[in-house]
Amino acid sequence: MNDQWAAASSYEAYMGRWSRALAPAFVGWLDAPAGARWLDVGCGTGALTDAICDLARPASVVGCDPSPEFIEFAKSQSHRAFASFAVAGAGELPSGGGYNCVVSMLALNFMPDPILAVKEMCALTTPPATVAACVWDYAGGMTMLRRFWDAARTIDPRAEALDEGVRFPLCQPGALEALFIEAGLRGVRCEPLEIETTFANFDDYWQPFLGAAGPAPAFVASLDDARRDALRRVLEDTVRPDAGGEIRLPARAWAVRASI
Repeated sequence: MNDQWAAASSYEAYMGRWSRALAPAFVGWLDAPAGARWLDVGCGTGALTDAICDLARPASVVGCDPSPEFIEFAKSQSHRAFASFAVAGAGELPSGGGYNCVVSMLALNFMPDPILAVKEMCALTTPPATVAACVWDYAGGMTMLRRFWDAARTIDPRAEALDEGVRFPLCQPGALEALFIEAGLRGVRCEPLEIETTFANFDDYWQPFLGAAGPAPAFVASLDDARRDALRRVLEDTVRPDAGGEIRLPARAWAVRASI
């Protein structure tokens, strides 16, 4: 089963809204100087690019992603004067060079060769510069997905291998630090970033899993009606609203950075 990254509006409802909640925390944690030239690698629908423009006082920001559909969506949503977008992924990153901050949010674990991607990111910088990334803590800290995959395992044995917590051992602090050190970086720092995912009700939680972008929606799409209904019932028993009717689930990402 392949991850699907074409339906930008579906992705925005599924994970893009949480990317937009996380992006300001990531930008603040980076604490980059004003006037920097930024490259946002794997920009998706543009959450981090927008946050950089809004919060970091950049000279310029280039957001790139291998999905043409995501880039078109990002262009349509962004009206920041300093932002531009390009269809490009790891191995073919925009070669303008001279970037002061090369960053990647919630994408590094999906790249075919993360070590080569980080080395390529480093090669595009002009010192002094920062190279950084953050990824969801799929194994335990990204609760909305942890609850989903734990429920999915009860109705289909395929879910264990598809679970991002299993697929992406990179998404832990020790593994991220080791990756950056292997790429030749020094003074590597890795810390958690935490937000809350809030859903108006159970349908607000469930409906995005019926979209067409990302590993969990791809799994749901592969189920027959009976197993899809069974998954929903298990989740309704485990993802419960509070007294006000909302569902509030904590979400943790791991952020890593180093200076060049």
